[in-house]
Amino acid sequence: MATLAAPTPVARPAAIPWYIPAVLTAALCAVIGVTWDISWHRAIGRDTFWTPAHIAIYASGIIAGLTCGWLVLKTTFAGTPDERAASVGFWGFRGPLGAWLAIWGSFAMVVSAPFDDWWHNAYGLDVEILSPPHAVLGLGFDAIELGALLMVTSFQNRAGDTLGRLPGYLVAFGAGVLFTNYSLFTFEYNGFPNAAHNGTYYIASAVAFPAVLAMVTRAAKVPWPATFAAAVYMTITAVMLWVLQLLPATPGLAPVYRNVTHLVPPPFPMLMVIPALAVDWVSRRRQGRSDWLTAPMIAFVFLTLLLGVQWFFSKYQISPASENWFFGVGRWDYSSRPGPWQNAYWDLEPRGVLLKRVGLAILFASVTSRIGLALGKWMSRVTR
Repeated sequence: MATLAAPTPVARPAAIPWYIPAVLTAALCAVIGVTWDISWHRAIGRDTFWTPAHIAIYASGIIAGLTCGWLVLKTTFAGTPDERAASVGFWGFRGPLGAWLAIWGSFAMVVSAPFDDWWHNAYGLDVEILSPPHAVLGLGFDAIELGALLMVTSFQNRAGDTLGRLPGYLVAFGAGVLFTNYSLFTFEYNGFPNAAHNGTYYIASAVAFPAVLAMVTRAAKVPWPATFAAAVYMTITAVMLWVLQLLPATPGLAPVYRNVTHLVPPPFPMLMVIPALAVDWVSRRRQGRSDWLTAPMIAFVFLTLLLGVQWFFSKYQISPASENWFFGVGRWDYSSRPGPWQNAYWDLEPRGVLLKRVGLAILFASVTSRIGLALGKWMSRVTR
């Protein structure tokens, strides 16, 4: 079985190789395309497979597949001793571990494309994000993003201090893209501020986010990496919000209850930098100590601050005062009936039920934080 950490010293790279920005671009294309696709469905509906949003999504698989495929072929047939030492073997071929994961993700995305087209032709517009073809697609670009993150982390570990902190910030950037991806797949539960006063909002957040933040605190060799990753998520989401609402759109499927004239923007991102700051602080204070105790501490500060921030910030977000360019105008689907629900909280729970669900969220966050810490510690040693 091939080991993942190089048994012999590998020469430190003197520059960032071209494939690092290429795979990060592929990862970024995935989250841009999915965000765009959700807005397209909410403003126009399903019209054709060849939408610009779909092209952006599948560009992710094409870029990652071609980049990593070429890298595997070059390493196998014309690789230097250092390149071969920093690779793993599979079926007689050699390449970085992250490249293999990204190649698998590219194949999954290609397989999902005709499946998704057939699904829409058979069943029409999606009623939920996680339809079967979307689940396959999601696994594909999740593998691409994880593969890109592994490739960047491996490069960081081999580079040491020869390139300063840049490789570490690239690791944190990759984690921010992965964080954004997870926010898209929990969109139905914690995407809208109207849901911020129910327990499901925080359970979904606990399942999706602490693992990435805890992981990057161990994997990225820079100060405050979780905060940087959270800022990447907020930046990507906010820029998509500001840009998409400028693009014209007309509903193409009945029933139409709103006069939508532009793409429906995503909701303003959660203020994730605040709980991420606390995650960084706890991780730094607990460096070298038991991760079994660190994980519940991360979970507690993460959920406590997220609850405090979003509970009150959401009050402004659901008010008519927030309906401006900065926070998003025309934010509701063409097929949703106008009504007072737009400026109200949804699915309000009795206080006892809410407290139980927040407690359950802390439990889930403890588990995902522990997984993230273990994964991050392993990634900090990977050189292949």
